Amino acid sequence: MKPRITALRKVEVVTAAGGLICRSGPDGDLEVALIHRPDYDDWTLPKGKIDPGETPEQAAVREVEEETGLRCEVLRPAGCILYIDRRGRDKVVCYWVMRPRGGRFRPSPEVDRLRWLSQKQAVRQLSYQHDQALLAEQKLS
Repeated sequence: MKPRITALRKVEVVTAAGGLICRSGPDGDLEVALIHRPDYDDWTLPKGKIDPGETPEQAAVREVEEETGLRCEVLRPAGCILYIDRRGRDKVVCYWVMRPRGGRFRPSPEVDRLRWLSQKQAVRQLSYQHDQALLAEQKLS
């Protein structure tokens, strides 16, 4: 019997990077920043696609600043997640734990709200299970 040959389709993988932005809240407890995107009506972590010639870490810092207005220092890698995006493509997003060093949030058409929440509250607020799982497994204290 002859082996069956089938055509392989090109798999498009979207690569992106983002940040788990952490700060000490008014009571000294750790808070995590979440963003709201009005086009999707979701709560998520700031992230975006990696530009050509950019490292994932550079993309994470750039995207966090673009979406939140915060200039952040990278503390450590937080891990990567893989999921299928709204267009049916594989998407890999790598995150870094970050600390804000300046800037301030200004609403935009892409991101209209930013909330600082405890880690536990943030896990409950996030719209997607893959974001919830990533944040829940972090030791941020």
